[in-house]
Amino acid sequence: MANVYLGLGSNLGDKRKQLFAAITLLAEQAGDILALSDLHETIPWGYQSAHSFLNMVVHLGTSLSPHELLASTQHIESELGRTAKSKDRQYNDRTIDIDILLYDKVILQTPDLVLPHPLMHKRLFVLQPFTQIASDLIHPVFNQTITDLYQALLMEIVDEINRQKFEELINADVLPV
Repeated sequence: MANVYLGLGSNLGDKRKQLFAAITLLAEQAGDILALSDLHETIPWGYQSAHSFLNMVVHLGTSLSPHELLASTQHIESELGRTAKSKDRQYNDRTIDIDILLYDKVILQTPDLVLPHPLMHKRLFVLQPFTQIASDLIHPVFNQTITDLYQALLMEIVDEINRQKFEELINADVLPV
């Protein structure tokens, strides 16, 4: 049985209900639910929307192969009303989104599936709930724990905020250049 971590998100309709419906369907169709993070309310990432997200991470034990699991998660998304997947990083609102974050220590790059998820280390809405259920898990590409990746991302965010504030001060002629 493979240990898999899934990122779930919803920002349309009854978000909590959508997430728990997805969990129920994952348990019925994909494997055993081993752990759930708390729900985290977040702003959309990568696009503008008036609709906030509820996000969580699920630890799943499955006998499905990575591609079988992808097919299962896409079927569940469709069952729960998702009509279109994001293409070329053009994100949109969605009733449910299920991303395979890690599948054991598998490293895979195919046209339809990349493992580990190629953007998980850049997404606070993934790493924050992930640390709740698997803080010491080692990312197979970066060879760092989920907590280390989370802390590194927090530092990147702080550095960016500080850089922006510094630029604002320079542009406002508050600091000598």
